[in-house]
Amino acid sequence: MRILELTNYSAGGCGVYARVREEAQLLAKKGHEVRIFSSNRVKGSKEMAQRHDSIGNVKITRFKARQRGGESYLKWDFEKEALEYNPDIVIAHSYRHLHTTEIIRLREKKRLKCKIFLVTHAPFDRDATRNIISKLSVWIYDNSPWGLGKSTLKKFDKIIAITKWERPYLHKLGVPDSKIVYIPNGIPDILFKAPKKIKEEHKIIFIGRVAPIKQIETVIDALPLLKDKEITFEIVGPAEKEYLTRLKRLIADKDVEKRVIFTDAIYDMREKINKLDSATFFILPSKSEGMPQSLIEAMARKKIVVASENPASKDLIVNGKNGFLYKNGNEQDCARVLDAISALSQKEKKAIQDAALRSVRRFSWDKIIEDFEKIFKSSIEPL
Repeated sequence: MRILELTNYSAGGCGVYARVREEAQLLAKKGHEVRIFSSNRVKGSKEMAQRHDSIGNVKITRFKARQRGGESYLKWDFEKEALEYNPDIVIAHSYRHLHTTEIIRLREKKRLKCKIFLVTHAPFDRDATRNIISKLSVWIYDNSPWGLGKSTLKKFDKIIAITKWERPYLHKLGVPDSKIVYIPNGIPDILFKAPKKIKEEHKIIFIGRVAPIKQIETVIDALPLLKDKEITFEIVGPAEKEYLTRLKRLIADKDVEKRVIFTDAIYDMREKINKLDSATFFILPSKSEGMPQSLIEAMARKKIVVASENPASKDLIVNGKNGFLYKNGNEQDCARVLDAISALSQKEKKAIQDAALRSVRRFSWDKIIEDFEKIFKSSIEPL
């Protein structure tokens, strides 16, 4: 089959693209012809990526984009190339984005003979990260009579939810259960199989985009409150400049310069595994998440994980069983939880680490691709 993946970014530290990249390569290995179309923007920077690129057998085409709202709300014209490629299947990523409505329009107006699946990427329950204008825009899109949300969702052949917690939101938007398929983000088998080569250091680690939505300041605020004054905090990932400046100012104000380390983004999986293995705890302090890739990767490496209470993290962590949760944005509660973990016996820690690993085995990419191919086989009849 000819498969087209549509996503806003195919360069930079983008969680959506992390899924697209792995998904596309594995589908290509299964014998499908796979292409990725995206904007030419580099996520998290003002740079532009090259027009043509490839990963393995997957060809990437990028298009000039115009910003129409927030950082990821982009308009880019891929009509000519989509019609030339004439895919059998389109996997459009991210609900409420212009490319997902555009591909529906192309099928209606230009008679593309393809099935179109929408991967939502869980954009719900994110008011804490939006300003008043963004909140109003989201409400209009989802709920108003002239909004595109409900009418557009009806036109997709399947809605692929990456988390279980978003199902009620989709029901509210008029999507029947029969149209929703749960296919979470996957993690490569190497995370389960790679031996530990790195000695564990006495530190907490965060791996991900260094951006306001990640709320890293909560952990920095918690550091002086910890009973353990020796533990350090390593922040790994591509940083937004303004936010990085804010964090460095806070670090100086809290007098914890010697306890906080910044490390550049790591894209090589073996290097990332070594970095995860080097830490005592993994922490994800985000205001909100879709499905947090870095969290399940850390759990696959048998890390003791700590996360802020939001629907995505609560979907993965059973507090005290396979990880720990603290009140979102609350540095006192974050410090309390970290102190409590430090007081656990080695036997108690091992039980939590083993439970973390067991709970994420279902996210193996082999299982994810099997689920996709089942949908493909049931969708090959002509429109």
